[in-house]
Amino acid sequence: EVRLVASGGGLVQAGGSLRLSCATSGFAFTDKVIGWFRQAPGKEREGVSLIRTSDGHTYYADSAKGRFTVSSDNVKSTVYLQMNSLKPEDTAIYICAAAPRNYGLAFLEAIFDYWSQGTQVTVSS
Repeated sequence: EVRLVASGGGLVQAGGSLRLSCATSGFAFTDKVIGWFRQAPGKEREGVSLIRTSDGHTYYADSAKGRFTVSSDNVKSTVYLQMNSLKPEDTAIYICAAAPRNYGLAFLEAIFDYWSQGTQVTVSS
């Protein structure tokens, strides 16, 4: 059974940090690209970061560049999203998803075949 479990969300003040985790099981971890997405109230879901677990290559949305860092632990089959300098506009439900690595690094939701539940991130001003 394929499972992705997102965790680590919470309430933090602006300027603070959080580390999200995406624990996976049930598939070959290094055959995947793991993406982080987020959805704020009243807004469409948007991509935040991507990591190709076979070689660690990453890609970030402009909103995440310089503040967020995605990494993977291939032994634990887990991807982390370290979020620093958080802003109120980062408030959203964060979700991780897995796509076959042959599609490359792209925020195309249609190529992601497995999704986690969400973890809430709330940044207060």
